[in-house]
Amino acid sequence: AALRACTLCTRSPPSLHMASEDQAATAVANMNVNDSADAGKPAPPSSAGSADPQSLPAFVQHRLDLFDQAKKRYEDRLASIPRREIKVTLPDGNVKTATAGEDTPFTVASTISKSFAEKFIVAKVNGELRDMHRPLEEDCNLELCDFNSQDGKHVFWHSSAHVLGEALELIFDAKLCVGPPIEEGFYYDVAMDGAVSEGDVQKVEQMVKDIVKERQRFERVELTKEEALEMFKYNKYKVEIIGKKVPDGATCTAYRCGPLIDLCRGPHVPSTGKIKSYMVTKASSAYWLGDAKNDSLQRVYGVAFPDNKMLKEYKHRIEEAAKRDHRKIGLEQELFFFDPISPGSAFFLPHGTRIYNKLVEFIRKCYWKRGFEEVISPNVFNMQLYETSGHAQNYLENMFVFDVEEQKFAMKPMNCPGHCVMFRHRARSWRDLPLRFADFGVLHRNEYSGALHGLTRVRRFQQDDAHIFCMTSQVKDEIRGAIDFLHEVYGVFGFEYELYLSTRPEKYIGEVAVWDKAEQDLSSALDETGLKWQLNPGDGAFYGPKIDIIVFDALKRRHQCATIQLDFQLPERFGLEYAASDEDKRDRPVIIHRAILGSVERMFAILIEHTAGKWPFWISPRQIMIVPVAHSDELFQFASSVHERLKKEQFYCDVDLSDKSFKYKIRAAQLAQYNFILVVGEKEMNEGKVNVRTRDNKVHGLRSVDELVVEFNEMRDKFQ
Repeated sequence: AALRACTLCTRSPPSLHMASEDQAATAVANMNVNDSADAGKPAPPSSAGSADPQSLPAFVQHRLDLFDQAKKRYEDRLASIPRREIKVTLPDGNVKTATAGEDTPFTVASTISKSFAEKFIVAKVNGELRDMHRPLEEDCNLELCDFNSQDGKHVFWHSSAHVLGEALELIFDAKLCVGPPIEEGFYYDVAMDGAVSEGDVQKVEQMVKDIVKERQRFERVELTKEEALEMFKYNKYKVEIIGKKVPDGATCTAYRCGPLIDLCRGPHVPSTGKIKSYMVTKASSAYWLGDAKNDSLQRVYGVAFPDNKMLKEYKHRIEEAAKRDHRKIGLEQELFFFDPISPGSAFFLPHGTRIYNKLVEFIRKCYWKRGFEEVISPNVFNMQLYETSGHAQNYLENMFVFDVEEQKFAMKPMNCPGHCVMFRHRARSWRDLPLRFADFGVLHRNEYSGALHGLTRVRRFQQDDAHIFCMTSQVKDEIRGAIDFLHEVYGVFGFEYELYLSTRPEKYIGEVAVWDKAEQDLSSALDETGLKWQLNPGDGAFYGPKIDIIVFDALKRRHQCATIQLDFQLPERFGLEYAASDEDKRDRPVIIHRAILGSVERMFAILIEHTAGKWPFWISPRQIMIVPVAHSDELFQFASSVHERLKKEQFYCDVDLSDKSFKYKIRAAQLAQYNFILVVGEKEMNEGKVNVRTRDNKVHGLRSVDELVVEFNEMRDKFQ
């Protein structure tokens, strides 16, 4: 994932990328192109800045020399571009005129106002992310992204990772591996002698401050595969990336800031001066490419922002997130644990199993009213199945494969191939469609040990997985139903979410006309929901377009759980067909892959952190605690009778008959997050009632047990 997120992009030989912001500024110096931190100041040098050239590793100068050669090649091309007038269309429809080869997104934005232009981090030119100071060459649509946009954050943190890499290289002579942006921040994996200590963190942060003060510009060049191999020959990790990711005859891109040059597809912020606050958050061990068989590396995490206030808010969120960590709460509430005897596979304890089963039960109820048929499929399949599905060719490293009677078998990593077998095991007619198979079967994926993380990344898990086999004409209605399904479920959980339509990628299978029709159906279905959605061009699966759903928890963190994907490939590979309404004709169905919770384990973790372990009553593993006010046989007997009555109504109810003090029992029940605490004393016993209070110490007063049963059932039925 880090390779995909950070390292490089490839292009066929005829294609040439545009310049970096520094190169563009050289060509259009009279236009005074500077970012806000540089305005009115001399342009900073693009060399090592405050770093002593004599102290730099020998490979740095060789790297810089090769970079300058590629830069000169670009400048020559830039100078050859005819200076003609082009039209730049802004999102509001306003059209600006610009000069090809000279004007950049920054200069176009500056025609509105200089302060307006300085707010932005990155540009989108015809939907493609570009550096703010990269010259425009033709008529285009232009969109500008600030830090508040997802693209802006991604680019800002990507650039901040390069600054971290520069600091690590200068201080430790580290060999840089990969340094991608992540959900909130970034990291850099490096090979170095020893580990990064707490004292080292302070050195790194001081070096970062120096780099930021120098306002080092990010410069971009394009390299042939041979040039890249020569430039990074000192670093076996970069050489491996180039060898694997750059086809012979193709090109890749590299960026420079100060003395650092790194493989990267970009884009980046105009200069390091954009970074106003920076913090190294932690350092840990990691394996090259996440594989324990590979070299051990140091992974240094960081976060950065365009102002100090954001860093303060981040620190507060981190403190709150630590309190809500699902691994911590899972142990405190005795919900689940992990053991090295089975890495990546959770042991769910009784109270955790209650929650797990409630989640599955909730989805089952939704299935009943939405016309899904639950099926059970095998856990182990002959590898012939995955040869047919294509997983043997494309997913083998993530599968558990073993020999049985001289044949290869594998644990099931997903349900779709098995569901295809179930569809084709008998003749199907158009009258059978849509056919909605749902499966909670156990799945196993051989995740790298370094990637395992609590319940959010495991090897053994279950999904609320469903596959809808339908006619092309039914796709739109089924997509609309799937969106309504996730809206219902996420509404119960209290999630806000965003929808993205991911369209045909560069590498795809099938006919363009079929893709266009499918994308149109998805777009129409999204429009008809009345919900806001965004286009995510070129990010569909190779077998079909999809709708990506991002949910936000109570701390506004992003999580991807649900998925709605169209698949034209598996029906073809498995030869699936049905009798059309014209009985002489056989048609292929379309498969819609659909999950709402996604992995039940992952949703379990998200809900823990979303609720901070204060479970809503309907899903709570500890719903009711009964506490007698004194130690007496009569009170204990009455408390036990209330307990039995509520247990018969299938509520998770406990009674505390220990010799602890009354205050201790109340406090213990509150800390254990029982939703309701029922206090019974002599008065309550005589009246056949209980005194009700909540875990937050809100007193509801006297209730009869019959009244409580009605109230509790209503809360459970309404998912409260």
